[in-house]
Amino acid sequence: MINTEREVRDVGAVVHAVRILRYLAASATPHGVATIARETTISPSSCFAILRTLTRLRFVAFDTTAKTYALGLGVAEIAASFAGFGLAEAIHPDLDRLARKHGVPLVLWRVTGDGHLVAADRAHGGAVVRVDVPPGLRLPALLGAAGRCVAAALDLEPDELARRFAGLRWQSPPYFAQYCREVALARSRGWAIDAGNAYAGLHVVGAAIVDRAGRPRLAMSGIAIAGQHEPAALERLGDELGRVAATIGAALVPAAGLPVASAGETG
Repeated sequence: MINTEREVRDVGAVVHAVRILRYLAASATPHGVATIARETTISPSSCFAILRTLTRLRFVAFDTTAKTYALGLGVAEIAASFAGFGLAEAIHPDLDRLARKHGVPLVLWRVTGDGHLVAADRAHGGAVVRVDVPPGLRLPALLGAAGRCVAAALDLEPDELARRFAGLRWQSPPYFAQYCREVALARSRGWAIDAGNAYAGLHVVGAAIVDRAGRPRLAMSGIAIAGQHEPAALERLGDELGRVAATIGAALVPAAGLPVASAGETG
């Protein structure tokens, strides 16, 4: 029998180029080829050849006096185009993929500076019977599955968490002690589940997207009607949501003036 499956393999030079660019992006100062090669575990000859190509393409700037490399204008040009259509559009392909894979609608939330979650995007995933969340819907930032993850990221003092919890409106309220345990669990595994507490009949799985400073900026929720999915399926969704949220968060650099929730805000 002829095996028609082909192994998908990454192009080594492209992987090395991306590794170099990411290293330079994370570095506070320019570096010479020897340092870059050592820190990226790329052979010096390959590293030099890639850096020379990236320099010609303006993705890297070379200081002829100090013999060091830094990010070039080519990166800024691409970043400017990327920023033009915003984070929601950039994240949407992942949102749609997860919705289709797990068979649940997914919602992307923006964490606002006044202590709310605002629906920024959604993906239905082809589900015939589903809950529809309209864009712009506002919920308290600590409510539900995503809210537990936001609370975990904020790491509030117990008294402050209790104060904000007391202001939340649930259809089937959890005890505060239970909520605290679930917040702690969300902190350790990267996702949380709300089994009918916020809204009766809905099981919601959520994960928060935090920036490099650990501040919650966005969140994702998968919304399932109770009984449609086995607990193990929801756990698989949670695991993948947590991984995707961590990947997205690693690209979010803290920036002044961005509205994000803080420990002192009310929900």
